Amino acid sequence: MPQIAVRTGVRLNYEISGAGEPLLLIMGTSGSIALWGELVPRLAQDYQVIAFDNRGLGGSERGDGQISVASLAEDASALLEALEIPRAHTLGWSLGSAIQQEMALAHPEQVATAVMFATWAACDGFQRAMLTALRLPYAIRDMDAALAVSGLAFSPQLLDNPDVGQMVEALRPAFPQTEDQMQVTVEQWDADLVHDTSDRLGGITAPTVVVVGEQDLLTPPWQAKKVADAISGARYELVTGAGSSHGLHLERPEDLVRIVTDFLRHHELEPTSVTS
Repeated sequence: MPQIAVRTGVRLNYEISGAGEPLLLIMGTSGSIALWGELVPRLAQDYQVIAFDNRGLGGSERGDGQISVASLAEDASALLEALEIPRAHTLGWSLGSAIQQEMALAHPEQVATAVMFATWAACDGFQRAMLTALRLPYAIRDMDAALAVSGLAFSPQLLDNPDVGQMVEALRPAFPQTEDQMQVTVEQWDADLVHDTSDRLGGITAPTVVVVGEQDLLTPPWQAKKVADAISGARYELVTGAGSSHGLHLERPEDLVRIVTDFLRHHELEPTSVTS
């Protein structure tokens, strides 16, 4: 995968798949591009999908300075600039959706639409407890424990599958691989915990759909609903039933792709805005 230098002082690892209107995917906490699973090839059937590693993870440089949701939003904005894509659809998962919120507020001209998948505006007590538990294995540098606790992102049905150990192990390369990357992940969890756009979401003007699974423990449906309610005209999509977890895109990718493509078809870019 290529790297590209961006104005925020790092080189970001990225991949572009497919053709059509540009769709920027913004990854969640601890993940690299591979954690998108089938989502990239499925969406690339209709869109030019740009996936990238947040700074310090995957193949992207860490650079200097504090990692915050706002600084990561500047990285995402800078990536589009470096790729000479003036305006794109966006899909953010978890931390990626928080980054997306800040990007839509700071750079509305770049964000044509926002698919906020597994999102929140500010942690409540339940979510704070959940994210703090997920942070701990990274803080003590115990990757096996981190992978075990990552089961909280999946559904009871998947966790009861006798092959779940093999499934999680297959995802290991998409998670932090070094001490430095584990530290970056701690910084990402800290950014998650202090993220707060609750009094600013009304300023988002991009057409928005908020998607969440009813089994999501990390960004619970009631948290996602608050975001949808705060953004004028935003749609709220609650996915129900088995596999409707925080990792919905891994357990039921076809359902997420259906929601995304249906939404984007109603909000096509003007021809002059598309850069090939």
